[in-house]
Amino acid sequence: MGQGNGLMQGKRGFIFGVANDHSLAWHIAEQLHQNGAALGFNHLPNPKMERRVRELAEPIGAKLIVPCDVSDDEQIRAALHQARETMGPLDFVVHAVAFASRDALSKPFYATSRADFLQAMDISAYSLVAVCQHALPHLAEGAAILTLTYMGSVKMIPSYNVMGVCKAALESSVRYLAAELGREKKIRVNALSAGPVRTLSSAGVSGFGKMLEHYPTKAPLARNIEAAEVGKSGLYLLSDLSSGVTGEVHYVDAGYNVVGW
Repeated sequence: MGQGNGLMQGKRGFIFGVANDHSLAWHIAEQLHQNGAALGFNHLPNPKMERRVRELAEPIGAKLIVPCDVSDDEQIRAALHQARETMGPLDFVVHAVAFASRDALSKPFYATSRADFLQAMDISAYSLVAVCQHALPHLAEGAAILTLTYMGSVKMIPSYNVMGVCKAALESSVRYLAAELGREKKIRVNALSAGPVRTLSSAGVSGFGKMLEHYPTKAPLARNIEAAEVGKSGLYLLSDLSSGVTGEVHYVDAGYNVVGW
């Protein structure tokens, strides 16, 4: 890890969605920490996930680590209230949460069950709305909110299935939230669309290895991205460097999204 330059000195924020040290949310957290930010984290309410998050977050001086399942409004409300009580008004929130059942990702999209569709949409898309809703009273003027998406929102990606539909809803939510929250408290809302990186989530996508092989053959930079590059772009979108940027989907994919051949 390189040393930061204090870009986030005095800034405070909460990060939803760190699962392990491969998580893109963790790479964003590292950049924020290196640049002086005070951080709070959630973990899924079970001992295994709490242990994983604590092993990462405690060594960087996390201000709080609390249980929160984003499918439960009361847990979101309680986590963000505790973050405000512990750290003061929040300058940023990272939403890096998504889930679809193994069935929904392995079967054809047309075979998605109603229950699987609703669960995936609730956790992967609506949770951003819920996080914004419950965070609003605790956000500082000019705060930034960042979520994570993927190009499967706008293109058909084999085996991405219902998650692609969820990411489309997530990106549309970013635009509506940006329009409303910008006028409310000058809050910015953006999405970061990363190219394929090995994470706990990507392990559930069939044929993910083929994606890693394919991207360098088409991407303008002729390579896959590194997770640290996602972290650095996350730092940009959460810092004052991007003070005039909101409602955007920012691609970090070695340029793959611009290629049409």
